Amino acid sequence: MLELIQQSAFIEITALLVLAAVIGFIGTYLRQPLIVSFIVVGLVVGPSALDVVHSEEKIELLAELGIALLLFLVGIKLDIKLIRSIGPVSLLTGLGQVAFTSIIGFGIGVLLGFDYLTSVYVAVALTFSSTIIIVKLLSDKREIDSLHGQIALGFLIVQDLVVVFSMIVLAAIGMGAADTEGASGLSIILKVFGAGLALVAFVMFFIRFIANPLTKQLSKTPELLVIFSLALATLFAAVGKLVGLGMELGGLLAGVALASTPIKESISSRLAPLRDFLLLFFFIALGSTLDLTLLGGHVFAAIIFSLFVLIGNPLIVLIIMGLLGYRKRTGFLAGLTVAQISEFSLIFVAMGVTIGHLQSDILGLVTLVGIVTIAISTYMITYSHKLYEMFEPMLYHFEKTGTPREVSQKGEGEVAGHDIILFGLGRFGTAIAKQLQQRGASVLAVDFNPEVLKEAKEIGVDTIYGDATDAEFVSELPFSKAKWLVSTIPTHHLGLVIDDTRKTIVQLSKAAGFEGKFAIVSHTQKEAKYLTDAGIDMALLPYNDAALRTSEMLIESLKSNTSDVSKE
Repeated sequence: MLELIQQSAFIEITALLVLAAVIGFIGTYLRQPLIVSFIVVGLVVGPSALDVVHSEEKIELLAELGIALLLFLVGIKLDIKLIRSIGPVSLLTGLGQVAFTSIIGFGIGVLLGFDYLTSVYVAVALTFSSTIIIVKLLSDKREIDSLHGQIALGFLIVQDLVVVFSMIVLAAIGMGAADTEGASGLSIILKVFGAGLALVAFVMFFIRFIANPLTKQLSKTPELLVIFSLALATLFAAVGKLVGLGMELGGLLAGVALASTPIKESISSRLAPLRDFLLLFFFIALGSTLDLTLLGGHVFAAIIFSLFVLIGNPLIVLIIMGLLGYRKRTGFLAGLTVAQISEFSLIFVAMGVTIGHLQSDILGLVTLVGIVTIAISTYMITYSHKLYEMFEPMLYHFEKTGTPREVSQKGEGEVAGHDIILFGLGRFGTAIAKQLQQRGASVLAVDFNPEVLKEAKEIGVDTIYGDATDAEFVSELPFSKAKWLVSTIPTHHLGLVIDDTRKTIVQLSKAAGFEGKFAIVSHTQKEAKYLTDAGIDMALLPYNDAALRTSEMLIESLKSNTSDVSKE
């Protein structure tokens, strides 16, 4: 059977898809994140187990397409104003995390008995976090647009730039003799830096003069718009790879080029299923490259380094963001995203082995750290809010009084009384807030996306930045005069694990003294019955309510036409 699979790439891909479906189903049945299941698929089909993967180039191609598309869809949500607002904190946090992780990691390596050069390599490898895995998890949780999600994305980009620089340095070291290393390295660095500036300049030009008129024409043919978006994503990713910036940054810049267009949401919705399919091959490729036979005898050292990455990296980010004036919750949630090492960590160490600086068993050490930290951090990010609830009493030392960086997100009407407090400013929530305002009701809207808060404020809605699952934040809301609490935040399904934010909102609001009525969104009749049975005063069914109102308008129109005919 294995021989038959090896003879045909089509049969090989088919076998991978079947295994992914089976293991993914088992994983979701056991309430495990899909990412863990897909990495397990990679380990099962890799050289340490079934050894099924032999079409490495084809799988790598699909994986690279998935990476380009993932970062493209992230970039399409980033406009220039948002980049300006989160840029400074992302730069400071990213560089600070890289510096402190490297220094502390080097000290741990020396204490464990490694030589200085090996300690440097391992320490630098520990600073890289997996942008692909983090972005996928945050996207699944719908937190990529949150403040902590945007800051995390920002310092991940900083890390990627450090990766690029580190790879350039190693490539330069491996290129020639000692007397030419400096010149070679400097010329490569200048070349990449110049190419990066040129690419950014082209993106700015594209946004200013080309993006809107071009997408307006393409939107008339949706199929062509999808092809164009794919072409742009892969083109920028390819250019980024060719000039040394990496596919990730190239794909991200492609998305930024279309971020200001009015049809960006349509592009995102059409490409999301293709992204998820292609990313399967990234996780399969990642798992299949983890050769378990290389783990060697560094198990104790791997455990120490893994604990440092899982605990130390988040603490470093938490401390830096606290010093910068962010709330402990924002720092904690952003910090959890760096609790793993990247696939680039393995490539970085492998380059050290190739150059002759490291022994092959060090690659085994970093591989084991990668397996442990990627697996555990996936759960940490998935259940980040529950972890925050557990550790929140211990985090007061990581928050400045007044949290100056987040005060500006609060609306001017926060302390005043409001008739209605609305959680969630998606399309449905924003429409509700607008209609209520027009009818004279006083509304306070709550969301954790600074951009949608700004848009709501522009139409006259009082806004406040905050997370509905943050007990401390909810306890500070002005409930005394509010008669209704409305939540349009949907339920999140993570595998078979249901993150029912609606239930949390009700519990926290009652604990904070809210005595009014609850109106909670639901997308099915079954959920609506569950909510009303649980004591919710009004279950909102957006599609049913819209259909009901539309049918009433149509019936009224039909009756009006019939009446006009009878009069004639």
